[in-house]
Amino acid sequence: MEREQLIKSSISIIKLNQHPSGGYVASPLFPPYSYSWLRDGTFIANAMDRSMETESAELFYRWVHHVLKDKQPRVEALIRKQEAKEWIDRSEFFGTRYHLDGRDDVSEWGHFQLDGYGAWLWGLTEHIRITGHSALLDELRDSIEITVDYLMTFWHFPNFDCWEEFPDYVHPATLACVYGGLKALGELENRPPLLEKADLIKKFIMDHAVYEGRFVKSIHCLGEVWQPALNGVDASLLWLAVPFGVCEVNDPIMLKTVQAIEADLKHEGIQRYVEDRYYGGGEWLLLTAWYGWYQAELGNREEAQRCLDWVMSKADKLGRLPEQVAESLRDPSSYPEWIAKWGEPAIPLLWSQAMFLVLSDSLK
Repeated sequence: MEREQLIKSSISIIKLNQHPSGGYVASPLFPPYSYSWLRDGTFIANAMDRSMETESAELFYRWVHHVLKDKQPRVEALIRKQEAKEWIDRSEFFGTRYHLDGRDDVSEWGHFQLDGYGAWLWGLTEHIRITGHSALLDELRDSIEITVDYLMTFWHFPNFDCWEEFPDYVHPATLACVYGGLKALGELENRPPLLEKADLIKKFIMDHAVYEGRFVKSIHCLGEVWQPALNGVDASLLWLAVPFGVCEVNDPIMLKTVQAIEADLKHEGIQRYVEDRYYGGGEWLLLTAWYGWYQAELGNREEAQRCLDWVMSKADKLGRLPEQVAESLRDPSSYPEWIAKWGEPAIPLLWSQAMFLVLSDSLK
């Protein structure tokens, strides 16, 4: 499929799978993904903003407001417990995904994730920067401040990573989302406390999440000492550079991190992490697009274009992009187990369609 045709198809697929209230379904034909995630949704909305489909993006941000606006008593109760040093069960925190009509998801899932809450603050500020619609800040004020209170208090708590795994660790990619959200809003509204917290999070990452000159997948606290828990790399570490700017794309630590990603996770596409067993641990389209985006920002347009071509080659005749492809599997024996459990990998994955749009836009 040609690039312009796939751009049109991707926009159409995203718009067709946006609930009237604004939530984007993660994947319409894959039952476990029949919800809207704040993380996925924000990156989808940002892709729509970059594609001049700003009404779709704004509808999503209003959907987030609908989801969060009545949760002030809940966040206040959580903060009181934290201040009193009382135990907080993971189930008490906000969820990571919601029903398309905005209801809480009460199923068993990796619910306590902070990445989506930081990402949506970042995405909202990007939307305002692109559209100039600053009045949206006042309209969504309740949900914005609930999110700020939540992140300012719990940013350092162990929680599930962006793949809904490893809940007992703190993840630099998640911290990057929180940093990006607080910094973007702090700069937009000139709020020193948010900028100070963002600086603290950045210092925490640089002090505790660097091992052998590169970033690590996850860290944890043993006694009173933070140290790597999973000292390999994860492709989501690209987020520290793009889009959240914890470090520059050419920072020596990021360059060494990307070298490790290339050595351990790069084939034609990019895998998640070395120990990945989900559907055998294949190559992910959204991560390949993200790696291409990083390369474009670094000035390596040829490699970015190669990534774009590879992603485009995985589209079916309807222009649908899957979550991952079963190529260069890390654990081929686990692939049929997932097929038996959930069927074929998710297609279309709206996050894949979105990151194709972002990479394509970055190469204009």
